Amino acid sequence: MKLPIVAYGDPVLKKVGTHIDQDYPELKQLIANMFDTMYHASGVGLAAPQIGLPIRLFIVDFHDDEEDEPQYKKVFINAEILEETGEPWNFNEGCLSIPDIRENISRRPKIKVKYFDEHWVEHIDEVKGMPARVIQHEYDHIEGKLFTDRVSILRKTMLKSKLDAISKGDVKTDYRMRFPNKSKKR
Repeated sequence: MKLPIVAYGDPVLKKVGTHIDQDYPELKQLIANMFDTMYHASGVGLAAPQIGLPIRLFIVDFHDDEEDEPQYKKVFINAEILEETGEPWNFNEGCLSIPDIRENISRRPKIKVKYFDEHWVEHIDEVKGMPARVIQHEYDHIEGKLFTDRVSILRKTMLKSKLDAISKGDVKTDYRMRFPNKSKKR
């Protein structure tokens, strides 16, 4: 099932996610719905806060044909980034919760991340390149951060009217969204 994606301005996007356990209700179906939602929106990652759930869960499915990289598809439950290493590099990032805005964001190219997969097997992986960047972006979501929090104050001020418009629903997307400040039609 395709779920609505929560838009910029919704308080759930600023909450630090809570840990979940194996008894989390309908977790398998939630993960399947998140993949359906992400694919429908042409995303490469999606975090539970983006569908309105303040929990520590995100998914990633990244593949770059141009770089001949293998597909990197994983579920991250209760993730914790243990290390970020390497020379920071800028890349133009976007977010399904903040459509039509892209900004250069600096991140480190290599991470070590600890998490549980959908079968509750614990992993500690070292990841580099674009998959590491996608994980860092989604990890920010479960920490209550958005990529716009990583831009300069001046740049964020310049984006304010666009961000306000998104929160009010003044944006067009090919996927369903839930807007925190959309006025109700009478």
